[in-house]
Amino acid sequence: MDCRRLPAAPDHTATDLPPRRTLLQAAAATALAWLAPVSVGTASASAQASRTARPVAGDHLVRNGDDRAAPLTPADIVAGGAPVIAWPVTPADGVVRNGSRLNRILLVRLAPDGFSAKTAAAAADGIVAYSAICTHTGCEVGTFLAAEQQLYCECHQSRFDPRDQARVVDGPAPRNLPALPLRIEDGRLLVAGPFTTRPGFEQG
Repeated sequence: MDCRRLPAAPDHTATDLPPRRTLLQAAAATALAWLAPVSVGTASASAQASRTARPVAGDHLVRNGDDRAAPLTPADIVAGGAPVIAWPVTPADGVVRNGSRLNRILLVRLAPDGFSAKTAAAAADGIVAYSAICTHTGCEVGTFLAAEQQLYCECHQSRFDPRDQARVVDGPAPRNLPALPLRIEDGRLLVAGPFTTRPGFEQG
């Protein structure tokens, strides 16, 4: 008979367990790890909502492609010149609302004495703003025909009169370009109210 003694089983005494303070610190760290992603996610969701939301009164405007996001002023819109494509920007936190192409805005400056009453009410120093998205199939309206004083969509040749609420003059576009009221404050162009009608298109 083999009478050799077997190794003794390890003695798990209380001295082997981590101190209570260590356990509490680990639990607190775990809780913070769970909480941090929620906070960041909430902030991201809020910023994304601002980026896709339609312009509202108080937003300022920045030129498309301007990495500095410098607010546009009346002097930036040349009378009779090519349209300026812009984005609205939230006044509080400077979020550019470029998360939806329906927020693309077309700015032109014209002689205000030719404006209809409703266009004059929405203009600022001869500058009018319209959705840059054609109401036909969603192409971008970015051409100004100076001789005719009309905005032109090159995709399907729709024409709009910017002096009269971007009324359809010719082509297949089914309705006017939505207007965006403007005002001037502290030398900057600001949005004075929401689009007058829903921006977007009918097909495609």
